[in-house]
Amino acid sequence: MERTPKYKRILLKLGGEALSGEGGCGIDPCQAESVAKTVGEVRQQGVDVAIVIGGGNLWRGNIGIERGMERATADYMGMLATVMNAMALMDAMERIGLITRVQSAIEMRAVAEPFIRRRAIRHLEKGRVVILGGGTGNPFFTTDTAAALRAVEIGADLLIKATKVDGVYDSDPVKNHHAVRFERLTYMDVISRRLQVMDSTAISLCMDNNLPILVLNLWQPGALVEALYGGNVGTLVSG
Repeated sequence: MERTPKYKRILLKLGGEALSGEGGCGIDPCQAESVAKTVGEVRQQGVDVAIVIGGGNLWRGNIGIERGMERATADYMGMLATVMNAMALMDAMERIGLITRVQSAIEMRAVAEPFIRRRAIRHLEKGRVVILGGGTGNPFFTTDTAAALRAVEIGADLLIKATKVDGVYDSDPVKNHHAVRFERLTYMDVISRRLQVMDSTAISLCMDNNLPILVLNLWQPGALVEALYGGNVGTLVSG
């Protein structure tokens, strides 16, 4: 019996490290191609995919801030880094036949469309993957918040935060081998326990709009596709 995906449209939040090689710095074309193939598997299920990607592999604003850089300047530099990552990912996707559009919250028409909500939705309806760079376009907001904002704007059914860990734990699973993985959490659980899922602004935005968040391991074979069908993977945060 053919299965039907539980979710029709998702927003995938990736850290910049998803594109980096060893050491978590720079852009590794092989890593970008691996991510592209994983997204291709999702598209094969007939699910609309939008992506928000961070820029931590190219620039970390806290390093500049610690050395006296103005926070707004550091944040704008981080936004530019996300556009570079978006372009690298677009190139990897186009090379495997995925039709892709990059939209940026900071206008740079030579390399990306400006973010226009209705245009982004139209691209998704036509089966294109939309990569949303430039964060929210404003300093003092993280790419987690950008992901939550864009997911709500495009009418996503699920926000997936893809990490290197297979869910949310009660303590660091790397340091504590007895750490317990949560299968389900409420938004208030995340906030009150100060669990490192997303920042509080992003969690609040998802809670206010009843948008579920799924935290999973991007590199676990088949996990992302299984999540589309409501499989028991990762940690689901909902109301």
